[in-house]
Amino acid sequence: MKSLDEKLADIHSNPNSNAFILADAKDADMAFGIAAPGRSPEHADGEFRSLAEYRDNIRRNVAQGLIDIMLMSVSSNEILTIRERIFDGSTVTPAIRANDTTDIHVARGATYPQVPARPFRTAVLDHAQCGQTSCDISDRHLGANLGLFSMTFNNDVELDRAMLEAYKAFRIEAEQKGFRHFLEVFTPNAMVNPIPAEQLGGFLNDMIARALAGVPASARPLFLKIPYPGPAAMEELAKYDPHLVPGILGGSSGTTYDAFKLLAEAKAHGAKAALFGRKINNAEHQLSFIQFLRWIADGQVGPEEATKAYHGVLAGLGVKPHRPLEEDMQLTGGVTSYGGTDRTTSIPKTPGKPAVVNAPTAPPTVDTNVSWPTRPDGLPDFAKMTPQQRLDYHKDRLSRTIG
Repeated sequence: MKSLDEKLADIHSNPNSNAFILADAKDADMAFGIAAPGRSPEHADGEFRSLAEYRDNIRRNVAQGLIDIMLMSVSSNEILTIRERIFDGSTVTPAIRANDTTDIHVARGATYPQVPARPFRTAVLDHAQCGQTSCDISDRHLGANLGLFSMTFNNDVELDRAMLEAYKAFRIEAEQKGFRHFLEVFTPNAMVNPIPAEQLGGFLNDMIARALAGVPASARPLFLKIPYPGPAAMEELAKYDPHLVPGILGGSSGTTYDAFKLLAEAKAHGAKAALFGRKINNAEHQLSFIQFLRWIADGQVGPEEATKAYHGVLAGLGVKPHRPLEEDMQLTGGVTSYGGTDRTTSIPKTPGKPAVVNAPTAPPTVDTNVSWPTRPDGLPDFAKMTPQQRLDYHKDRLSRTIG
């Protein structure tokens, strides 16, 4: 059983569930094109990584087994899910970006993100499910049966109606084809009728609640993906209907502490999911970065401790950090839209505490008596591990790395 399904079942059955859904968003080729894989660290001139390197990171992060969802483009899904079968025997669920509204068309020199978003969908659901334009019912399991659908509202009746119509058409097709989805709602990218900044969280919540009020259970999203709106708005959304399952998007890279603090803050105020794309993709060591995200999401470690311990892991691995620890402990905010028009302002410095935390920390303790499944070659078998065994294994590994 996929960990996503286990966690959703727990969230819906237990009001006090600690389950938290963590996704790696490797769908940036639907937005940034050539720049999607990120900068290649070995090139001082800033050359981009290749698509092959991008997909290699997908393979590694799926094999690690700590995320619940891997979000990809349909083209990556065809290669990795349908042809290579990397999700067979894995607890990770493959997913595809099901639409690409114009506010994520971020070509170099393009101005699309600066004008109000229009609906657009490159992806064909049959292509995602079986790699063909028309799938037999027996073939729909071959690829991804989960997708992200995105909407951006700009407080304009005609533009927003077009978004809702596109979502309605998608929902009908998805239900007919047994395709599940989760819903992303961005903050306005270019408002036609401005809304005061202090009302944006309420506007977003109201638009989500209104958009889903007429949708039955068979067509509703599994969970939501939104820019973190701040404590009050997140709590309001979580309390309105616990079965909406609110989640956050990561936005731009920022500092390590930005990422870890955002996750901890959002969870503390009701979020049950987080999808980090650029924050993971631009990390110095993606596997270790994901490990700390998992520990924070599961309540095993705090963001301050995690940031310092992550730097200890980098030192142990001989990986140069992007910035010194003191600088990496700063909260800088981050761009929340693909086009770079919005910045987060919802994670303020805690009153009475400095932004840089210098208190000594230690990595989580390890129970050395715990064992875990291994493959014939002696390497850990993540596919057969329980969640607790995966946690114990990585605690042991990182503890030995840090020393």
